[in-house]
Amino acid sequence: MTGKEKVFAWIKGEAVLCIAAVCALASMIFVPPTAEYIGYIDVRVLCLLFCLMTVVLGFQACGLFDVLAQKMLEGERRNRAVYLMLVMLPFFVSMLVTNDVALITFVPFTVLVLELVRRRNMLIRIVVLQTIAANLGSMATPVGNPQNLFLYANYELSAGQFFGLLVPPTIVSLVVLALASVLVKGETIHVTFLEKTKLRETKKLAVYAVLFGLCLLSVFKVLHYGLLTIIVALAFFVLDRPLLKKVDYSLLLTFICFFIFSGNLGEMPAVQEVLGGLLQKNTLLTSIMASQVISNVPAAVLLSGFTDQWKELLLGVDVGGLGTPIASLASLISLKLYLKTEGAQPLKYMIVFTIANIIGLAVLIPLSMILVA
Repeated sequence: MTGKEKVFAWIKGEAVLCIAAVCALASMIFVPPTAEYIGYIDVRVLCLLFCLMTVVLGFQACGLFDVLAQKMLEGERRNRAVYLMLVMLPFFVSMLVTNDVALITFVPFTVLVLELVRRRNMLIRIVVLQTIAANLGSMATPVGNPQNLFLYANYELSAGQFFGLLVPPTIVSLVVLALASVLVKGETIHVTFLEKTKLRETKKLAVYAVLFGLCLLSVFKVLHYGLLTIIVALAFFVLDRPLLKKVDYSLLLTFICFFIFSGNLGEMPAVQEVLGGLLQKNTLLTSIMASQVISNVPAAVLLSGFTDQWKELLLGVDVGGLGTPIASLASLISLKLYLKTEGAQPLKYMIVFTIANIIGLAVLIPLSMILVA
């Protein structure tokens, strides 16, 4: 691969970061850099994201998620139970390790399972449901996805405020996804894994579990994020230094770019007037529509500077993760993973994905309107 090809490959793989960087640079034309730029950047959110991503990498390195999945699925089972578990795994795991990590972990695992039981015809349906499950399950906790983490910190929400708003749509999502998973012809299948995964380096795993607990304490403002960052960085420097290189630093850079972009937009009178008008009319629908175009994470960062209606914005960007493939970055991860499978059918996948997401929006938008009324 030539140098030029490597550059294009990198740009393709980091499309969101590149777009964020272009937006940030373009906004600097209208609002030249000053010392106030520092105030745009939410250091707490960046530190928490770094710590959570690092700890999750530790869990993955120890084989925790693979062992969990194999123990739940192996043996003679009804196909409905297998499909249900495959969908519920990313739903619940995403609450703790983010929606993108859940899909990176369980979509390839699902491909393996369905090939073993000769049910490849169910692959598109299950992967689409897993994608929706990860996006909706992750809204249940402040650490489930980046936009939740940002808005929880930005609006200084309490645990009661956050869970009081998001538990109802999470429960409704769980019920609908469960029904969609089991609406198939019942039959018995046998799941056998040729290579059984075992937990590796259990002493490290115990340390990572403690670090994850500290992350949660920091999210809920019991432990200072600066101290947490030092503890996590030192722990991994000593225990598993190579994992520090695998952290998704591009996501952190993407956040920094969008912080600058949204901060600069907030200084432009014309933008203030337009966005302020839209948000004043309907913050919920504006955040859902914005998510369809620029993805829900940057939508959360951008719109938060123009409204104090945190309920509408939080629900909007979480529910807005449904819809187009770019509405949530996690949806693009699933699509990429599916397209790498043998015999992939992109058009069929997009049709099923679009129908399923429209149904999800049709269920959750009215519910969200009721919750913020």
